[in-house]
Amino acid sequence: MAEQGGRREHVRVAVIGSGFGGLGAAVRLRREGITDFVVLERADSVGGTWRDNSYPGCACDVPSHLYSFSFAPNPDWPRTFSGQRHIRAYLEQVADTFGLRRHIRLDTEVRMMRWNAEELYWEIETSTGDLIADVVVSATGPLSDPKMPEIPGLAEFPGKVFHSARWDHDYDLRGKRVAMVGTGASAIQIVPAIAGETERLTLFQRTPPWVLPRTDRAISGAERWLHRQLPFTRAARRGLLWGIRELQVGAFTKHPNQLGWIESLAKANMARSIKDPALRAKLTPDYRIGCKRILLSSEYYPALARPNVDLVASGLKEIRGNTLVAADGTETEVDAIIFGTGFHVTDMPIADRVVGAAGETLAETWKDGMQALRGATAAGFPNWMTIIGPNTGLGNSSMILMIESQLNYMADYLRQLGLLGGRAALAARPSAVHTWNRRVQDRMTRTVWNTGGCTSWYLDSSGRNTTVWPGTTGEFRRAVRTVDLGEYEIVRHRDRERPTGRALPAQAAKTDGTGRTDRTDGPAGRTRKSPATARTTTPAAGTDAPAEGAA
Repeated sequence: MAEQGGRREHVRVAVIGSGFGGLGAAVRLRREGITDFVVLERADSVGGTWRDNSYPGCACDVPSHLYSFSFAPNPDWPRTFSGQRHIRAYLEQVADTFGLRRHIRLDTEVRMMRWNAEELYWEIETSTGDLIADVVVSATGPLSDPKMPEIPGLAEFPGKVFHSARWDHDYDLRGKRVAMVGTGASAIQIVPAIAGETERLTLFQRTPPWVLPRTDRAISGAERWLHRQLPFTRAARRGLLWGIRELQVGAFTKHPNQLGWIESLAKANMARSIKDPALRAKLTPDYRIGCKRILLSSEYYPALARPNVDLVASGLKEIRGNTLVAADGTETEVDAIIFGTGFHVTDMPIADRVVGAAGETLAETWKDGMQALRGATAAGFPNWMTIIGPNTGLGNSSMILMIESQLNYMADYLRQLGLLGGRAALAARPSAVHTWNRRVQDRMTRTVWNTGGCTSWYLDSSGRNTTVWPGTTGEFRRAVRTVDLGEYEIVRHRDRERPTGRALPAQAAKTDGTGRTDRTDGPAGRTRKSPATARTTTPAAGTDAPAEGAA
């Protein structure tokens, strides 16, 4: 892959990961006229989290017509909430439909990325060789690396152990005594799916979740025919699903007390299946709904009411041989342990593999908490951006909406580099990163995620919410529609042109005869100027503050 006549392969853009973010970035690059790019994927197929999570019962908790790309609608979703198999097939179809296969390098794990400040490119070391990229788009996602707890005695457990995101399909659960550790989104799908197979299933619960009914149903043939023949009906369905969720955001971000009536719905959902008052008390959260992720299931509580299912309302403390010991002293003998303990979200492992201009890794830069300008770029890491970066997560809607908004930002970032010409880089100004994140965190203080009385994976080790966006998806889209050059420094190579490749196409570009370039773009059709010349490091014109409409 990497060595071409003794020279390293040089591409304009390297995309890391082939889930929704990576494939979306690849489609957008091609639509921008950029074909000099690669998608580096460590696994043997595309799909990201929907490839890795293949556990029984795995499905999405966002409606199918909203959990798909706007530029790749699927009229044939089989259910209102589609399962893992159908979502993965959809992503494979996207890769085929948009001609992405020739750009994708499977079984290629990124081991290290280093910014070369002299040559203004990224040196990327992979499991199949090295290459160079002018720009890196990291789309590894926050749900890609499972988190296993450190429990005394786990290494000596004689039975089977695996994480929900690394399901062992060769292990037969029938007739086994199984422990499910965790009560997150994966666990409440796994428990109903395997309860009927196991001899005994024990659920270890540290904190009970709020669970609402999941109104899933098959989408009829007539509906699918209508969506194929009359695309506006499909768009209207998507728009309605989006609009309802936009209207809910205020309760999460400004008025958490308004969520009380939703708690009543969740309690009614529980009461329909859990008749035992003692069990119901163990399953009732003591925090405001929405503080942790709200889960959807109509089968979870009925599964817990089965005679072969036990709930231990205490976290797993230690393991002695086949015996699991909870923090409250409860002992349970099991043959297998399944961990549904989440992912490295606020400490993403990819951050240890990115070395910036100052020689520090991204993890070292983020040691006091993740922060990125508009959720995309980090100070000290020129020409590097992330999809689903800090404070771009959602608590009630589809992440595909956020991904597509970030792809708009990526596209304009690359256009700006193309307009600069030659070899150049955009480096996020520390003051701009600070200002953006201060505004985000100021808004976060009123949200249910910070005031609801819980500890969740939204918070980092210092208790700071670095994952969720405290506003609507519409607000975010407006905030990242275009790049504000006032938030960046322009870095130019002193005396060399790019050795390979070509400048990015500048859309609707024209010269005004003064050496500057005018470009009209964006929904508002506004015109911006790009500088005619720049010093080696040039602060772009503008102010430190994010554009109006940002956090």
